Amino acid sequence: MQKIRKVIIPAAGSGTRMLPATKAQPKEMLPIINKPVIQYVVEEAVASGIEEVIIVTGSNKRAIEDHFDYNYELQNQLKQQGKIKELKEIKKIADMAKFIYVRQKGPYGNGTPVMNCEHIIGDEPFAVLWADDLMMSKKPRLKQLIEAYNNYGGPVLTAIKTDKEGTSKYGIIDGKKMENNIIKVDDVIEKPGPDKAPSLFATVGGYILTPDIFPILRKTKLGKGNELWLPDAISALSKKRDIYACLVEGSWYDAGSPINLLKTNIEFALKDKNISKEFKKYLRNLKI
Repeated sequence: MQKIRKVIIPAAGSGTRMLPATKAQPKEMLPIINKPVIQYVVEEAVASGIEEVIIVTGSNKRAIEDHFDYNYELQNQLKQQGKIKELKEIKKIADMAKFIYVRQKGPYGNGTPVMNCEHIIGDEPFAVLWADDLMMSKKPRLKQLIEAYNNYGGPVLTAIKTDKEGTSKYGIIDGKKMENNIIKVDDVIEKPGPDKAPSLFATVGGYILTPDIFPILRKTKLGKGNELWLPDAISALSKKRDIYACLVEGSWYDAGSPINLLKTNIEFALKDKNISKEFKKYLRNLKI
């Protein structure tokens, strides 16, 4: 069984849901407390054993590359000021993994950035994480997916338990529940609604994929919005091999819209050992 060493993180989107904040900065660099969203995603990948982080970017995403690089001027300044803790913290960001950057080319859609990385992935299995999609858990979400892949040997999707309302928001899994929080996937139905939902298991960001996805992506027709959709290719792949979903343990956060970014900030702040006490005190004093 080949080790999962690489993760693709698509980060080329324009972030229109977050305008005007994203007019001149990448949405992936918007902060949760004092770290950009994408750093949490990279940290999850590294904590799961990932060695190479492939970030697919666009023309206005230079700040992402700068963030995961050394800043010698800032490092020297911190050293001279005796701020050794801060110095180690910013240096660690660049040292976490080997970073590779790819410019997105091709049609709009979340399948394109994956297709753009075929020459880097080669014949290895790999992970995909969205840059504004977070999971707070004792065991990293991606590590849970990798363990499922190692046990079953096929592509693995992230699954969470949802409710009837969620069946109108997410792709819903049609499949058979197996042992150890694993579902054998027959199909994923996009936003079927409560009357047509085959289950209450929803798919969200986070995948382990195998390289046989690439020829399928190249043949996949453009779908909704004239975009190339990764789920369409995964659905086609499921007709050729077994695909699984891992019902992950943890809390899932979509930080890709203003209200969800705000909610994520609040929940992360309430669990942050450095600021939670003061923040809880502030919240209790609010007259809502």
